[in-house]
Amino acid sequence: MAMCIVVIAKENYPLYIRSTPTEYTLKFYYMVHTSLDVVDEISAMGKALVYQRELYLGLFYPTEDYKVYGYMTSSKVKFVMVVDSSNTALIFQKLHNSYTDVMCNPFYNPGDRIQSRAFDNTVTLMMIQVC
Repeated sequence: MAMCIVVIAKENYPLYIRSTPTEYTLKFYYMVHTSLDVVDEISAMGKALVYQRELYLGLFYPTEDYKVYGYMTSSKVKFVMVVDSSNTALIFQKLHNSYTDVMCNPFYNPGDRIQSRAFDNTVTLMMIQVC
């Protein structure tokens, strides 16, 4: 089950943050923040490659209780997820599809915080379901 889902802009500021249970919110935010260094390292290695087609960045690091995974879109928007299980590739695809729907909304300004009910409902379902 997803415990924390964060969408991070190209410039590394959060567009969307959601975590459950709320008593561990600060712990999850710290995990996500520290994972941005890993994303930067992977991005730097990817620049050396001519074609980087893999959007799923995989496991950033495991902790005692959780695992932190990442995904980066072709426009460098990052999805970071803290989960308590390991089947995340399909979850990231669902999250990316929902994010794409937000971006296609003509009333959404890219770079603004995401306040879409449909996106929020998708995240809620991801946090409830067991992977």
